Amino acid sequence: MASDRILRLWHYDGEALNKRQSTDVTGTVAAAKRARGGNGRVKLDEVAKRANVSTATVSRVFNEPEKVSEEVRQRVKEAARALNWIPNAAGRALASRRTHIAGAIIPTLDNEIFAHQVSGMQSVLSDGGFTLFLGCSNYDPDEGLRQADAMLARGVEALAVVGENHPPELFESLDARQIPYVVTYSYSKTSPHPCIGFDNRAAFSRITEHLLSLGHRRFAAIFQPEISNDRVRERLGGVSDALASAGIRIAAKDLLIGPSTLEFGAASFAQLMAQGTKARPTAIICGNDNIALGALMAARELGLDAPRDFSITGFDDLAISSRFSPRLTTMKVDNQQIGILAASELLAVIAGRQAQIQSKEIVPVLHIRESTGAPAK
Repeated sequence: MASDRILRLWHYDGEALNKRQSTDVTGTVAAAKRARGGNGRVKLDEVAKRANVSTATVSRVFNEPEKVSEEVRQRVKEAARALNWIPNAAGRALASRRTHIAGAIIPTLDNEIFAHQVSGMQSVLSDGGFTLFLGCSNYDPDEGLRQADAMLARGVEALAVVGENHPPELFESLDARQIPYVVTYSYSKTSPHPCIGFDNRAAFSRITEHLLSLGHRRFAAIFQPEISNDRVRERLGGVSDALASAGIRIAAKDLLIGPSTLEFGAASFAQLMAQGTKARPTAIICGNDNIALGALMAARELGLDAPRDFSITGFDDLAISSRFSPRLTTMKVDNQQIGILAASELLAVIAGRQAQIQSKEIVPVLHIRESTGAPAK
């Protein structure tokens, strides 16, 4: 009987102890939740305390970073990371009527030149406290418009688009909402839009003039499609302008249009070289490096060499172009700088430092390498 009583008392005391421990833990959690607004999340004032700054400074770091020193920005961000605190985007947007989101629409993800532009934009926007939304049109203007509409619906504060070949509704919608925008990768003094890029027509006119100066008179061109691509149209226009000044034009059979692939470049080169020796072009202008490199690969298989048997040029100066044999004559555009300038201009307008985007021209650099030379006698 006594032993049973002892067991019952022990059992009772154990239950009581468990209840007290549970109550203590629950009370501690509840107290923590009360301190953090009832949901257990870290609050802004905890970040401020850890970083030894005011809550207003924490807010500025994430909403107006340009108003805070680099040292304070780093301290606040380190405190936020240590506490696993992330600003609530919806709350920030509601409180400030700002989303701190910018958008960029590029034609394709398959080309490194656009990746460089996006990289430049990302670095500047991130430093300015903005998130970059990226859309891909796949060279379809209507898809580009859909991407823009989706971004506008999500409250983007600025937008960058590649080229001017977009439906008028896109620019009208941006103007109606007073959203600053910039056209990249092309430049024209007569454009109705702010542009940060280069003059595609002038660039290809210069390439053609280089080949003319070497003595070439039989020309061919291998280009990507010009439909829905104003940059390609301008490039072909630049070739025509330079040739016309020399009394030359490219025959229809020697102008080959197709996808921007190594395979198309190779197949097009083989087609051109299938002509009789006296009818073959001695100079081939390609719309970009990818096509030109495909042509050089085909030349190897056919036992032909540049510049002994033909000259060929590209555009973009891809990393491989200066390492391939023969090294490719091409033009380099600082695409990352285009992205940096575009983002800087957009942020300047958003912040009120200037009233509108200032157009800026990037001048491509012609790299003359082994793939071009005088035509064979």
